[in-house]
Amino acid sequence: IAEFEAWLVHRFSGRMIEVINMGLSGETVSGLSEEGHAGGKFERPYVHDRLARVLEKTKPDLVFACYSMNCGIYKPFDEDRFAKYREGIVKLHDAVAKAGARIIHVTPPTYDASRSSDPVAEYDGVLARYGDWLVSNRADGWDVLDVHGPMLKEMERRRTSDPGFTFAPDGVHPDDAGHWFMARQFIAYCGDSKAASAGSADDMLGKSAETLPLVRERMAVMRNAWLTYTGYNHPLIPKGLAMDEAKAKYRELTKQIAAAVTIAE
Repeated sequence: IAEFEAWLVHRFSGRMIEVINMGLSGETVSGLSEEGHAGGKFERPYVHDRLARVLEKTKPDLVFACYSMNCGIYKPFDEDRFAKYREGIVKLHDAVAKAGARIIHVTPPTYDASRSSDPVAEYDGVLARYGDWLVSNRADGWDVLDVHGPMLKEMERRRTSDPGFTFAPDGVHPDDAGHWFMARQFIAYCGDSKAASAGSADDMLGKSAETLPLVRERMAVMRNAWLTYTGYNHPLIPKGLAMDEAKAKYRELTKQIAAAVTIAE
């Protein structure tokens, strides 16, 4: 997300576009949680427990929503779990539309069973099925960005010369290459094929590459502040700064980012 925002800063340096990262680790749109999640300490967060507050307080113009990875709770395909996922997505879609924002649904990244400590061989197939259902809603006018399909093809392509290649060293969480690959899909979706073809975020930014750590720092500050301000249910996520303090830090970092872009230009 930070790499996508860095592209926005670089590509539209004269405009103020704020990217609000409201992602919450482990969260689902299905409301499901596997037995013993987090060692039995707490159940997976459910986005609909906080969505109304998030939409009311952030007042977004555009929402990117990426759910699936946790929604099948790392088990083989099951029709009831799939139904819960579809119900949650439709509810999410309708809530964002009612709030007056546009929503772009995003299919999940790949799951690499070969790297998981507790592998479910068919789980990437579950994610593919969830993603295919999302893509099918384009027929009803939904905006859907497919990450899973291209990511799977790229992983298979790279494995022809490097059999051990992966985008997710633990099977689930993407490494730097995985995050950049996903960011490229967002950038290409927004119409900048040249930037999306770059080998890395630094290559894409060129002389403006020094803006990336500043964008990451700014996003980290605001993400925790927004989560705290809107409320969330996850005991392992630290509380963020008070919003006034966070916004002051945001303004300070924004000036540094603008200066870095100007210097690079």
